[in-house]
Amino acid sequence: MKKLKLESIMRLHGDTGTSLAKFLEMSRTTFSAKINETKGAEFTQGEIAKIKIKYDLSPNEVIEIFFGERVS
Repeated sequence: MKKLKLESIMRLHGDTGTSLAKFLEMSRTTFSAKINETKGAEFTQGEIAKIKIKYDLSPNEVIEIFFGERVS
């Protein structure tokens, strides 16, 4: 996952980790674990879909942010 890319998009839309966590209906701690990939934590497909819609991300942006390091 490209944390810095997601964080830059969040800032562009005036969001913080706290506000996006609230939008995703999760605790700030859970959000932090997922964005930092702590102990293998990952965003679910549903959460990725919500983020895609919220920030009007293209399919390529979704791949780059969430799967970029796994897809060649």
